[in-house]
Amino acid sequence: MGDPVTSDEGVQEAGVREPGRRTGQGLHARLLAALGPAITAGVHPPGTVLRADELADRYEVSRTVVREAVRVLESMRLVEVRRRVGVTVLPVHEWNVYDPQVITWRLAGADRPRQLRSLTVLRSAVEPVAARLAAEQGGAQDCARITEQALGMVATSRGQQLENYLVHDVAFHRAVLRASGNEMFARLGDVVAAVLTGRTEHEVMFSDPRQEAVTLHVRVAEAIREGDGPRAESTMRTITEDALSELDVLLAP
Repeated sequence: MGDPVTSDEGVQEAGVREPGRRTGQGLHARLLAALGPAITAGVHPPGTVLRADELADRYEVSRTVVREAVRVLESMRLVEVRRRVGVTVLPVHEWNVYDPQVITWRLAGADRPRQLRSLTVLRSAVEPVAARLAAEQGGAQDCARITEQALGMVATSRGQQLENYLVHDVAFHRAVLRASGNEMFARLGDVVAAVLTGRTEHEVMFSDPRQEAVTLHVRVAEAIREGDGPRAESTMRTITEDALSELDVLLAP
């Protein structure tokens, strides 16, 4: 049996040799890009012991690289290092499911439909309340930022500009969460960004955003700017409920 990862060891997956990877990407980052998705996809089920020396040999990296990668995976609670045992894959209920990188990896796997629904339900619970709070206590700068991003969404909503649209969509929702004045909501900005990015990258989107959805974002911005909390909340709730309905259509077998 190989040495456990309590010394200079590392973990890496196919990403180290994956064609198309940026050459400037560090070895341990490329190792993570392979091993993380393999864990979240169930290639390495909970309870699996990953031996550092075996991983280092398999992916042709040093134990130091493996150790660096494992530390990151530990911080995400995907694995646990046990002395004289090795790196043990943890069960899903232990994972830091709010970590944007974990979300990204899970969205890249076969569990994508369930993940998208779960995360969209989370948005439905948080973002409408955040919009109301933003309307009630957001400052002039907050309102200007939210309005600017809503108008950016309008400008990029046609002509299959999904990447440009995504930039404004993410910035809009981040701005609303920050304007709520609730630091817990604000920290969910990365989660929402990961969800919106995952939908676009995995083509769980129409070729152009629905104009009704774009208009609703503009109306949220207007309600926040006018200090109308109830209207901001109800309009944002419509956005998140529509996103759930849209998923049912796009992910239908």
